[in-house]
Amino acid sequence: MSVERGGRGAGEGPGDVSGVAVEPRPGGGWRERVHTTLDLIRANPTGRITLKIVIAVVGAIVVTVGIALIPLPGPGWLIVIAGLGIWAVEFIWARRLLTFTRRNVQAWTRWVLRQSLPVRFLLGAVGLVFVAVVLWLSLKYSLGIDVVARALHYLATH
Repeated sequence: MSVERGGRGAGEGPGDVSGVAVEPRPGGGWRERVHTTLDLIRANPTGRITLKIVIAVVGAIVVTVGIALIPLPGPGWLIVIAGLGIWAVEFIWARRLLTFTRRNVQAWTRWVLRQSLPVRFLLGAVGLVFVAVVLWLSLKYSLGIDVVARALHYLATH
């Protein structure tokens, strides 16, 4: 017995699979294989619960690491969004939040690209100053290293 994969309707979620075996479409890429594998796991009640737990735990770990990295320069927000993407595999609320985030980031990007070059440079400079201040405060209050005081002392003595 096989189940054809189709578009999910308003009342259907990731766990709504009515059959046991799922046949992949011929010529499907890696996304189709992932969807087929997830559908096979969801076809079993134990697999469905296990998948939800694994997705919840892995997503929570990724989001937690991303949140910890937000104050530091680097991909903190990107990691948080990746964790949200992991959650979106199984949870509708995460899928909606990811869609909202994607829509607003795209709107922000379009707005920035419509601005003149001096405005874009100003936005970039403000971003760099923000990152520098966050890095300085992180070093000062977490490791006790006051980079600004050391730089001023160095400039005063040399």
